[in-house]
Amino acid sequence: MKTITIRDLRQRWPEAEAALKVENEILITRDSKPVAMLVRVNPAANARARWDMKAHARWQKRIAGGKLSRSDATLAQSRADRALIGKPK
Repeated sequence: MKTITIRDLRQRWPEAEAALKVENEILITRDSKPVAMLVRVNPAANARARWDMKAHARWQKRIAGGKLSRSDATLAQSRADRALIGKPK
C-alpha cells in the first residue's frame, strides 16, 4: 500500500490522484503515523442521472398546464423591447 504525507497530498494532489488510479488505497500520514486512508470510489456506482432538459420541459408543461407563470409573463414583458444581437432587423 502506498503512503503519502498530508503535506505531499496538499502540495502534490495531481500525483496522488494518479497514484490512486493505480492503487486502490493510499495511507495518509502525519509525523510518520497513519491518520487517514484515501480510497478510490467507483464513479459508475455513485453517478447521478444527468438532468434531462426535454423531460423537465414536459413535466413543467404538464404541471403548469401550458400557462405562463407571473414571473415568466413579467420577464417576457420586460424583455419585449430588447433587440436580439445578430438578428437582422
